[in-house]
Amino acid sequence: MKILRCLLMLFLINPIFGRDFSTVSIEKVARFWDKRPCNIRHSNQPIGTRAYFDEVEQRKYFVEPHIKQFAEFETWRGKRVLEIGCGMGTEAVNFARAGAILTVIELSPESLELTKKRFAIYGLTANFILGNAEELDKFLPEVEYFDLIWSFGVIHHSPNPETILNKCKSLLKQNGELRMMVYAKLSYKLFYLMHETGVWDFNAVDDLLAGYSEAQTGCPITYSYTLEEAQKLFAEFKILNIFKTHIFPWNIEKYIAHQYEKEACFKQISPELFKQLEAELGWHLLIRAQKI
Repeated sequence: MKILRCLLMLFLINPIFGRDFSTVSIEKVARFWDKRPCNIRHSNQPIGTRAYFDEVEQRKYFVEPHIKQFAEFETWRGKRVLEIGCGMGTEAVNFARAGAILTVIELSPESLELTKKRFAIYGLTANFILGNAEELDKFLPEVEYFDLIWSFGVIHHSPNPETILNKCKSLLKQNGELRMMVYAKLSYKLFYLMHETGVWDFNAVDDLLAGYSEAQTGCPITYSYTLEEAQKLFAEFKILNIFKTHIFPWNIEKYIAHQYEKEACFKQISPELFKQLEAELGWHLLIRAQKI
């Protein structure tokens, strides 16, 4: 813990200048996710089969159980839900199963096709939109209000996340909720990457996180946020709750081989202490906010 405190002090005393990704083309982002849709290698079953999608879901929620807890799928039965960035549709499927009236918008054609196939396999329905979430108003009239707008790990990959949130505001019902995850700048993942790459320049934080934020390297855009930056990003909403969670404790090589063995540094940590570490150094910054 002494080393951790030293790292935290280094972070606090070094000025950090956030990277501006606003000039990166949205087409470049779409091509990145078309090449390898998120979680596509979570199963060794034939892609697009029921067995494949079942295993993808089981694996995702095994390593990220906080998603279900944060979404509270059953809460939205009979409610209008918009998901921004459905990926392969794991959360979308669960909202639909729970009885939500679901609309999804996805930038990547490859990802959206997988989601549509997934819905067909399970006999579920949703309104599917292929498009850029920064242009939500082009696809959804303002008369189409939502009880929930959900987005998990998506808006920070867009050139202008604040534009997405501005469009969301006009599409939420009064007292409607946003539930979103963006990446936390100060995290165990950051210090792990600094250690692995030998890059200890705090002004290079944004480029470092962008380069290694996803399973495939070189994501064109990845914003990350301190608590204060996230509060500023969501300033047009009433923030109900904001907290950090999720440290990935598994050995990467074995995880890729679908084996689960914790890294040595996590093996002797109690569940209680691990939760405390996640609250301080989690990679996922979860925000619940309400339309004012």
